[in-house]
Amino acid sequence: MFKLHEIREIIKLIDQSSIHEFKLEWEGSKLSIKKNLAPAEPAQAPAAPPQPLPAQVQPPAPVAAPPAVPVQPAAAPAQPAPAAAAANAAEEANLHTITAPMVGTFYRSPEPGKPPYVQPGDKVTTNTIVCILEAMKLFNEIEAEVNGEIVKVLVEDGQLVEYGQPLFLVKPE
Repeated sequence: MFKLHEIREIIKLIDQSSIHEFKLEWEGSKLSIKKNLAPAEPAQAPAAPPQPLPAQVQPPAPVAAPPAVPVQPAAAPAQPAPAAAAANAAEEANLHTITAPMVGTFYRSPEPGKPPYVQPGDKVTTNTIVCILEAMKLFNEIEAEVNGEIVKVLVEDGQLVEYGQPLFLVKPE
């Protein structure tokens, strides 16, 4: 049987994620949670938002395009940026990405006030602990998976992460 605080924690995690439906069967108990994607209004309201949503999603793209037009006339600064972006993309292609093996809250250090497990520039081995992911009051230590050097931390401390979300970039040795 699930305890109330466990159910509340699951609801909180699902609410903060992009998960729309969650089902769990454990020790003979079943739990099913579905997100209400539309605001609670009269029966006609849920049918209306799906149509305006694409319209709301599309206007930001045209709005984003006009600011790009003024940036293009400044041709000298704009040319190095694509070259730098291409160099960064090529560099990142050679990096190993440590991803989240589960949904949970990301913590860089073993407890508040302690130094982070790893910082950019730190050397790691396959069994070096790089962070903790907390899910339902369980703290799971995440290991580096590869020998190398931490190049970048991609997640903020205390941030909720999704399954498969990139956490670190590592330059393999």
